[in-house]
Amino acid sequence: MLETIIKGQLMMIPLIICSVLSLAVFLDRLWAFYLNSRIDTRALRAQLMRHLKHGEIKEAALLCANTPGPVSAVLLAGLQSYAKLEKKTPENLRLTVGEAMEDYAMHSMSAVEKRLWILSTVGNAAPLFGMTGTVLGMIKSFDKLAQSADAATIGIGISEALITTAAGLLIALGAVIPFSFFTSMAENIELEVDEASSEMLEFLAGTAEQQKP
Repeated sequence: MLETIIKGQLMMIPLIICSVLSLAVFLDRLWAFYLNSRIDTRALRAQLMRHLKHGEIKEAALLCANTPGPVSAVLLAGLQSYAKLEKKTPENLRLTVGEAMEDYAMHSMSAVEKRLWILSTVGNAAPLFGMTGTVLGMIKSFDKLAQSADAATIGIGISEALITTAAGLLIALGAVIPFSFFTSMAENIELEVDEASSEMLEFLAGTAEQQKP
């Protein structure tokens, strides 16, 4: 393996850096999404709605504060905004509380998608580094061809030049596949956030409508 890397010469350095970066991000995001998958958002929403039906806003906020994850964080932002409202009309609730949750949802999702851009960048850049290495290797091979007609020497040069292309494609695959997987998981989390925040907002607005004189 080490011998193959050495044969790839100079362009193997950025490719190795790309592979290390993508591996580090993969392990980091894999652990983060694993921890999030252990959070029972359905149970959270059910308990939250029970508190709200009994008018237990502080208890609902405490539940969200003690539950990790983006869903509970967005719901907590909405409850905090609701607690500060003086005039709790349905229209005011939908505008103020809804905006608070929407703003925090953007912040929360940016944390979920943190460092995924590195996988996307590596997926795009690694094949280009590989092709650059191959082109440089081919140039050297043709220089040797101009100086010598030894087919074996030229063949070895071309073989070594193609190492960077193969490495670049493998590294790109190792980045693009996890990127697609993690992006899909992030979209599912975003959907959960939207559903939970909409459910709570509609309940609070419906309660305010019933309390109107």
